[in-house]
Amino acid sequence: MEIPNKESFRDSIGTMNSDGKRSWVFPKKPSGRFYKYRSYVSYFLLIFFLFSPFLKIKGNQFLLFNVLERKFNIFGFQFWPQDFYLLVISMIVGVVFIILFTVVFGRIFCGWICPQTIFLEMVFRKIEHLIDGNRGKQIRLSKQPWNAEKIRKRILKWSIFFIISFIIANVFLAYLIGGDTVIGFIKGNPLDNIRTLISLMIFTCVFYFVFAWFREQVCIIACPYGRLQGVLLDNKTINVAYDYKRGEGENGRAKFRKNEDRTVAGKGDCIDCKQCVVVCPTGIDIRNGTQLECINCTACIDECDHMMENIGLPKGLIRYASEDNIAKKKTFKFSARMKSYSAVLFILLGILIGMLFLRNEVEANILRLPGQLYEHKENNIISNVYTYKVINKTIKDIQDVNYKILSHTGKIKLVSNHNFIIPKQSLAEGTLFIELNTSAIKKDKIKLEIGVFSGTRLIETTFTNFLGPRSYR
Repeated sequence: MEIPNKESFRDSIGTMNSDGKRSWVFPKKPSGRFYKYRSYVSYFLLIFFLFSPFLKIKGNQFLLFNVLERKFNIFGFQFWPQDFYLLVISMIVGVVFIILFTVVFGRIFCGWICPQTIFLEMVFRKIEHLIDGNRGKQIRLSKQPWNAEKIRKRILKWSIFFIISFIIANVFLAYLIGGDTVIGFIKGNPLDNIRTLISLMIFTCVFYFVFAWFREQVCIIACPYGRLQGVLLDNKTINVAYDYKRGEGENGRAKFRKNEDRTVAGKGDCIDCKQCVVVCPTGIDIRNGTQLECINCTACIDECDHMMENIGLPKGLIRYASEDNIAKKKTFKFSARMKSYSAVLFILLGILIGMLFLRNEVEANILRLPGQLYEHKENNIISNVYTYKVINKTIKDIQDVNYKILSHTGKIKLVSNHNFIIPKQSLAEGTLFIELNTSAIKKDKIKLEIGVFSGTRLIETTFTNFLGPRSYR
C-alpha cells in the first residue's frame, strides 16, 4: 500500500482541486476577540481610505499621487519632481519597515492592514453573509439550479458589489487626480469628461473582478508579498501557528469524547473538529504549519479558542507564536538579524527627517539660453541671456520677486522689466539678462551666485555660469 505523503499539501495551492480547477472557498463567518479587534482596525482604515483624498491641511490635499502631473502630497506636505529623492527614500523606508515587520511578526500586515483583505473580509464578505447566509447556505446556494431565489440573490449581491466597486474607483481616482477634481466631475455632466468616465469604469470593473471573483487568489497568486515572506521568516518570527506539541500529543489528534482523560490516552488537545479549516478565508489547514496561503487573519485562533472553551481545555492551541516558542518553549527575543534591520530603518528615518527639515520651500534654477554666446555692450559691459524657473512649494503667493547678484558686481535685467509674482504651489518662468563689467571677468567662464528676493527678503540662492571673452582671463 502506498504511504500518503504528509507534505503533499505543499504541491498545490489550497484553492485548487486535484483536477487543477479552482476550488471555491466558502469560509465560515468568523467571530471572537481577534475578529473584534480586526474590525476596529479595519473600520478606522476604511474611513481613512475613503476620506483622505478629500481632506486638506493648509490647502494641500492630505494624500495625492498624481503621477501624470508629477504632483505628490503626503500627509499634507507637497512634493514636486525636484523632491523625487525624498519620495525614493520614503519608499525605501517603507520597504525596510515592511521587511522588519515581517521578520518579527510574519504576515500580520496581510491580515490586519492590507486594503485587499480589509475590503474583501470586512465589506464584501459581510454583504455576502447578509444576502446568501453563512457557509452552509452559501454552499447549497451555489449548487442549486438557477431558480427564482438564486437569481434574486445573485442580482442583488452583484449589484451591490458593483456599486461599492464604483465608489472605491471614485476614491482611488481622487488619489490620482485630486479630490476636488473628482467632486467637480461628479457634479458636472459625465459626458463632458468622457476620458475620465472611461478610466472610472475601467477601475470599477477591475475592483469588481477582484472582489467578486478573483478574491483570495490575489493574495495567493498575484501578490508578491506572499512569496517574499518565505525568504524573510525564520524560527524566531511570530506567526499564527498551531501548537503541534500540545495538539498532537503522543498518539496524535482525535475526536472529542465526553469524560475522557485525553492525557492518559496520550491524545493531543486537538479534537480534529476542522473548524480552523472551514473558517479560513484561503481554505488551508493551519495544522500543516506555515503556508504560502496563510494571511495571518487570526480567524482560526478565534475559532479554536471557542472550541477549547466549549470542551474545557486551555485556549491558545492556535496562537501567535514562533517555531522556537512551540518547539523549545523559548520566549521572544530580538535576534541579531532584527537588530540589523532596526538599525538600518532608524538610520534611513534620520536621513529622511533631516532632508525634510532642510527642504527648501522655494527652488530656483537659472540656466544660460542654449546656443547663445555672450554679447558686447557699451562701456565694457558683457551680457549673457538666461532662462529662469522658480517653484513656489508653499500655499501662499510670493510677491515682488526679484534677482540680485551676490558674488559679483553686476546687474540683472528681466525681459518683463518689473518684479513678478510666483503663485502658490506653482512656478514662474521667463528670460533675463546678466551684465558684468569686463573688470569683473577673470576667465572665460565664471560661477555666479544669484539671490532670489521677495522684496528685500532673501528666499533662495542659486548658481549659474557666465561666459566672457578669453582675452579677459
